Amino acid sequence: MRRTLLALAAFTAFPALAIDTASWTQPVKPHAIYGNTYFVGTKGVSSILVTSPQGHVLIDVPLKENVALVEENIRKLGFRVEDIKIILNSHAHFDHAGGIAALAKDSGATVRATAAGARELRLGGDDASDPQHGDIHLFPRVDAVGDIADGTVVKVGPLALTAHVTPGHTAGGTAWTWESCQGEACKSIAYVDSLTAYSAKSYRYSDHPDFVAAFRKTFDRVAALPCDILVAPHPEQAEGKTCKSYAQAGRERLEQKLAEEKGR
Repeated sequence: MRRTLLALAAFTAFPALAIDTASWTQPVKPHAIYGNTYFVGTKGVSSILVTSPQGHVLIDVPLKENVALVEENIRKLGFRVEDIKIILNSHAHFDHAGGIAALAKDSGATVRATAAGARELRLGGDDASDPQHGDIHLFPRVDAVGDIADGTVVKVGPLALTAHVTPGHTAGGTAWTWESCQGEACKSIAYVDSLTAYSAKSYRYSDHPDFVAAFRKTFDRVAALPCDILVAPHPEQAEGKTCKSYAQAGRERLEQKLAEEKGR
């Protein structure tokens, strides 16, 4: 617990972002988002279960301390952890990937990611390309398969989740879209990675023009996603937003960050 508190304390250097880290380990009742898509995370960190009779897909497993909570939430909904076939990730930080290794072991699921995302997962977050590298807590290394590219469709039975490569918050950032139905009514779900330009004190986005260009393309890609329902790695990030407004907020934060860097 002490290590967790120390890790969370690192984020107090960025008060303008108003991060509520206490909620990251706070239990919340699991619930349906829409159709066969369920929220099984904590109050402040998302973990998303997409289900089918042939097996399930899980996106993100928060802090390693939360693995038992996530597994219990899955069981409370009437599903078996052992029926999770694939685990996906939005980005490889300890608050979204810290529990992946343990849950993959418990479920027997395969962890799949982009090449950059898989590298970050296999390094347990110790990746020098990460803008937050050096300031962010590491996590248990994950045996991830790096076979996801932009547009890859991940299938489990009738489930089909499409990958959208969204570098910026990390190099391996990835958004996921799929369709969930309630009876005859179907909606497009977009689980979109964090889009905040957020960095260690030693990192300057201005020193990485190619990465900044890729980040700007991410905003365009996110704004164009099929997006009846927006879900984000931290639930409050998506509150009251569409994919377009979520992307615009990220774009404005990046430009603010670049302007701030000119002064140092």
